[in-house]
Formats: sequence, C-alpha cells, structure tokens
Amino acid sequence: MRYELTIEGMLAVHARHAVFTALAAVGGITRADVELGRVVVEHDGSVTEAALRDAIGAAGFAVTRVVTLPRALPTL
Repeated sequence: MRYELTIEGMLAVHARHAVFTALAAVGGITRADVELGRVVVEHDGSVTEAALRDAIGAAGFAVTRVVTLPRALPTL
C-alpha cells in the first residue's frame, strides 16, 4: 500500500532528514520518498494514517492531506 502525504512547514533540507528519521521509527514502512512538502510512503499494510501523522508531528510538522495511492507494481 502507498500513501502520499502533503506536509506543511518543510522549508529546508534538514526538514527532509527530520521527517525521514521520524518515519524510520514507524514499523511496517518499506520505503519513504521524502521531498520538501511531500512524502510518498510504501508500507506492508499495517501502517495507519494516524501513525504517519503522529511521526511527522513528532518531527515538528503538520500533515495537511493524505491520499491513498494505488499499489505500485514493479516494471519489467
């Protein structure tokens, strides 16, 4: 499963690192692509939207939007 989260307040490169580090503490995440203001998280299905919001909140940022994305299939 995948979520795309829009994050308010990420204005510098250190913010990317803070969000990535916070998400690393959430069990079940298999990949996190963090950009300024946005993150796409792939997980095993056990991760809740609330857990992601809490982790990002602990890093000092607010999630303003969450979209469930279709599952990504590997390209051959």
